[in-house]
Amino acid sequence: MADPQHLPTIGTIGAGHIGSTVARLAQAAGIDVVLSNSRGPSSLEDLAQDIGSHVRAGTTAEAAASDIVVLTVPLLTLTSLDPELLAGRIVVDTMNHYPERDGTIPALDSGATTSGLTAAHFPDARVVKGLNNIVHSHLLALARPSGASDRSALPIAGDDAAAKAEVTHLLDALGYDALDAGPLSEGWRFERGREAYTLPYAADPEALRASTPGARPEGARPASTEDLRRALAEA
Repeated sequence: MADPQHLPTIGTIGAGHIGSTVARLAQAAGIDVVLSNSRGPSSLEDLAQDIGSHVRAGTTAEAAASDIVVLTVPLLTLTSLDPELLAGRIVVDTMNHYPERDGTIPALDSGATTSGLTAAHFPDARVVKGLNNIVHSHLLALARPSGASDRSALPIAGDDAAAKAEVTHLLDALGYDALDAGPLSEGWRFERGREAYTLPYAADPEALRASTPGARPEGARPASTEDLRRALAEA
């Protein structure tokens, strides 16, 4: 487990399924979290109180001042955020492109990745792709202490080695090993529609594979680093 004396603070921009689940895992690890969304702190006070004493509601600017910022908003809202908001910050980009929600995005149609879009919009941020290939219920259920035989791994991708090291440290504290998938340009390997997207953590991956797009898996199963490495290689 990560050294409790050197845990980062977390800010979430977006407090939906992934943002709130990260906050719950952080609460269990003794990590301070600032939750934020577009509606303001008052809309999150009850949620923060429900999660625990390490979590508070704040403004987007307050969340952005944290050591690590978890960016977890619908992709179509990315351009509404100030490009200077996250300058110099380590940013975990959890966003995926869901055309039925986000519509057509020309940069994606031309072959760019969601990771590339985020880094382009925040040119001075230290973007690490991660926490985007697992559903929130599995993220909560599969967290394990460091060294546990059934610990799961999560992939990350980024161009800043130091930022990836900090995110690896954070994931360890939250209950997961990190598998470095390479630079941001490799982030496509664990985006929606790939073998490493949700399937490794599903109790019945074949049923999930045969289901309609966007279906949510029911049961969870641990996915080791080797399980995830194989899934990334199949992309």
